[in-house]
Formats: sequence, C-alpha cells, structure tokens
Amino acid sequence: MAAYEFVTVDVFTDRRFGGNPLAVFPDARGLSDDQMQALAMEFNLSETTFVLPPDDPQHHAKVRIFTPRAELPFAGHPNVGTGYVLAQRDDDPPEHYVFEELAGLVRVHILHEADAVSGARISAPRALSIDVGIPTDIVAACAGLSEEDIATMAHAPLVASVGTPFVIAEVASVAALSRASPDIAAFRDAAERFPEVATRFSLHLYARRGGDATQLAARMFAPLGGILEDPATGSANAALAALLTSLAPGENADLSYEILQGVEMGRPSQIIASARKTAEGPVLATVEGSCVNVLRGSVEL
Repeated sequence: MAAYEFVTVDVFTDRRFGGNPLAVFPDARGLSDDQMQALAMEFNLSETTFVLPPDDPQHHAKVRIFTPRAELPFAGHPNVGTGYVLAQRDDDPPEHYVFEELAGLVRVHILHEADAVSGARISAPRALSIDVGIPTDIVAACAGLSEEDIATMAHAPLVASVGTPFVIAEVASVAALSRASPDIAAFRDAAERFPEVATRFSLHLYARRGGDATQLAARMFAPLGGILEDPATGSANAALAALLTSLAPGENADLSYEILQGVEMGRPSQIIASARKTAEGPVLATVEGSCVNVLRGSVEL
C-alpha cells in the first residue's frame, strides 16, 4: 500500500477552529479519480484538494477540487488554502502560483505577515457571467424565508459565476439572513425546475451590514452537493463582488467588500472580495484571506 500525506487548514480566519476547514493532499500522484472522490467523502469537508504535476511546466501545479459528492471546476477557499500549504512547504516560495484547474488557470498570490506566510489572494479564472433569473418565491422556499425577506431593489435573484455558478440573492436584513434554514425538498424542486443552473442549485444569500454596500454578511447552502451550509465560500463571494461591482454607477469601478460568513455555524470567516470593471473589458474578481494550520497525517491506500 502507498501512503499519501494530507494536511488540514482553516481558511479565511486567523485562529484555529474558525473559518472553513480544508484538507489538502500536497502530492496526489498515484491516486485515481475514484480514490480522490472517496477521500473527499471520508473527510466530509466542503472541499478537499489534490495537488498534481502541471500539464504545462510553466505552471506550478494541477489542482483538483472535490466536494463529498463531486469534482468542482473552481472554488475559492480550496485555492487560498492550497496556495498557503504549498508556500509553507517551499523553502523559497514564489510571489504567486499558477494552478491548472477545470475552469482554467488560477493565479494565487501569497500573502505574508511578519515575514511568515499568512494566507493568499486568488484571481478568479473567468470574468463575470450572468445567467438566468430565479423567481423570488423559489429562492425564499429554498432558504425557509418569506418572499418579503428577499430584496430585489438592487437586483432580482439570478445565477452568476466567475468559474462556478451560484444562485445569488440579497436578503432584506442581517436578522432575516440569520433566520434562513435550507429546505432540502425545495432545493430538489428548484433543481428540477432549473436544470441548467446545475444539479447542486447552490444558493448564496447576502445582506448589507449597517446599510453599507461594501460591508456584507453571507450564507451559502448547497445541500444537493453534500454541503448543507458552507462556512466560507470564496468562489461565491468573488461572483458576488463581481456582480455588485457590475451594478455600481459609472463605467469604471474598483471595489472591495468585507464579507462575514459562517457566523451562524460557529465558524466565523472573514473574506475580502474585490472586483474591477472598465468600459473596455469584462468584470474581474479576486478573493483573499488568512489561513491557520490544524492537522497533518497520512492515508494508506
């Protein structure tokens, strides 16, 4: 049997047992697709990553991302955490890594604090894309809220993506957001009604804190993907930042959003998501945060 090393880190936090936990296999050579999926299911975290040699030697690694049920083309906290893990293991880490992923190339900029690796900032692999609108009553049912709890002045609920699609909806208040509770039967009905969204029908809700458009609270539910609730969702918040920036007045905008997530789960997460739009080009997003080491070990297969 071969032994495969793994480490776990808490992402989007500066203290252990907060943020979003991630398992990373720094050298996954020899693992099959089925074994990767089985390991992700065994860890039962929102995502587990497997690092492989890149197809193009000009890049640093190929990174595969698995939820307990499926492989993802891109996700935020797995890239932040994987970049952090690799930089800590590297005697002379580069300023940034380039990861090959199903959604495209992901650039991971390493952050330092007091000369130590502290976290990472990633650039989403794709520009903002906006797909179908989702009826307010469908979103409210999935979230266990009333239709009046869903705010539609800035935008109606819709599907947005910078690599992975999410249904994004604004909630009228932080109090209403805290009351949200996923209804799995409603998620199944929504997925059947809108199969083009993706079978997971991942729902990202947000509310403005203190009425500030750049100070947000968020929650993400994806029960059909094996994630009843996620403590911190980088890809969803990157899409949210890109969406809100696209709606900002004027042709040019460069905005950052401080986003709290995971509070209701007892795993508070702090995410900085930024986006830029210009009259000439698409809306591009980044997301960043700190990481903390938690566990390390090995698995024999």
